Amino acid sequence: MSSASRKLLFFVLLVGMAYVSYAYMIKPANQHLSEAQDQVQQKQAKLRELERATASAQDLTQQLIKVEEAIAVFESKLPSESEIDTILSDITVIAQRNGLASKKIRTLKIKEKSGCFEQPLEMELAGNFNSYYAFLLELEKLDRITRISELSLKKQSKNEGHTQARFVLSIFFQNRRT
Repeated sequence: MSSASRKLLFFVLLVGMAYVSYAYMIKPANQHLSEAQDQVQQKQAKLRELERATASAQDLTQQLIKVEEAIAVFESKLPSESEIDTILSDITVIAQRNGLASKKIRTLKIKEKSGCFEQPLEMELAGNFNSYYAFLLELEKLDRITRISELSLKKQSKNEGHTQARFVLSIFFQNRRT
């Protein structure tokens, strides 16, 4: 074997070794590295998404706390069923203090609303219009949730400026006997 053929054989072996090492070592390592980088990018994207979700969950937690506080305030304005008599006597005292005469107070059927109960009271009061106005203003200032529906005023023909009012006053309460 001559020196030129040895050099050629050596050169072919070197090129062959370079190709084999590229094909069986470098190319798979590059593919593995590329796959690993893709996985890292996917995990980073999921991590960013998780951070956004965590931030929104914290916002939701704060909103939930605010809603719970609002519910607590609302429920504090709902008396228990046993306090309805007290509220009814308060309303009667307000009417008398404003110069209104109670003609009739009748309880109607209790209605269940979402989470609370409504006790409608049919009332008839007599007096002058200014007394009604003062009565309604004081009723509005009560620290309880009430609603007036079906209000009708009728002028009394005997006394000028006097009227008779018929209305349904609803008192909302919680049933704590459950």
